[in-house]
Amino acid sequence: KKRLKFCLVSFGILKTAPVHSYTPANAEPASRPPWVTDESFSQKFAPGKTTTTVAKHILPRGAPVPSPASTPAYPSPVSTSSQAPAVARGTFQRAERFPASSRTPLCGHCNSIIRGPFLVAMGRSWHPEEFNCAYCKTSLADMCFVEEQNSVYCERCYEQFFAPTCARCHTKIMGEVMHALRQTWHTSCFVCAACKKPFGNSLFHMEDGEPYCEKDYIALFSTKCHGCDFPVEAGDKFIEALGHTWHDTCFICAVCHVNLEGQPFYSKKDKPLCKKHAHAINV
Repeated sequence: KKRLKFCLVSFGILKTAPVHSYTPANAEPASRPPWVTDESFSQKFAPGKTTTTVAKHILPRGAPVPSPASTPAYPSPVSTSSQAPAVARGTFQRAERFPASSRTPLCGHCNSIIRGPFLVAMGRSWHPEEFNCAYCKTSLADMCFVEEQNSVYCERCYEQFFAPTCARCHTKIMGEVMHALRQTWHTSCFVCAACKKPFGNSLFHMEDGEPYCEKDYIALFSTKCHGCDFPVEAGDKFIEALGHTWHDTCFICAVCHVNLEGQPFYSKKDKPLCKKHAHAINV
């Protein structure tokens, strides 16, 4: 006679998944997802939770001292209707030249009337000779500049004193900055560990300290249902039986397809069977 195994099943419900997945240092075997093995997973990485860190930076000797908020180096005009749209920190800008005309704007630096050619930058007008780097005093009339701490700087001074460092290539970031994992990156440096494609604004998952895009994380690390071969995702009710993980709706008798959740069952050829079909020949 053929021997039949009589088995019991355990089941549960996955906790809410976060935007970024996480694997604790003392995680159980990789076959079990982190939201099962770590009870505090959903609290640590809840979608609406934010974290704030404060870092102390030591500026090089002779670095420009930040201007107090009450006394900016370049005062804003009285009217706010002419203010330029806000730009991201570290964005390169360039002043636009205008010839002398009947228009007599106020200089954003000295607040005096400009009666000749003038520059327009950051939504304000300037005497060309007064639109200079706040540190090295280089003229920015025909150069790119960066606005920082209510002052303007040339590219060289901004890079030396203010530009953040990329966590991957360890060089200064000039222009667009990616903030992730409490660090700063070049947008081209923060990439999936598997396919090497930049994430942009896409979601990513962490595994063994490396970021992965959604597609590669599912393919490499997700727990798949033995019945349908699709991932067991957060919020799915699952069952562990016969050495595999199943969706609760996929754990059924291989013959009559009756659901076996919470019921005693038999197995044959690694397939679950109900009591009625425990002796079925064609499985």
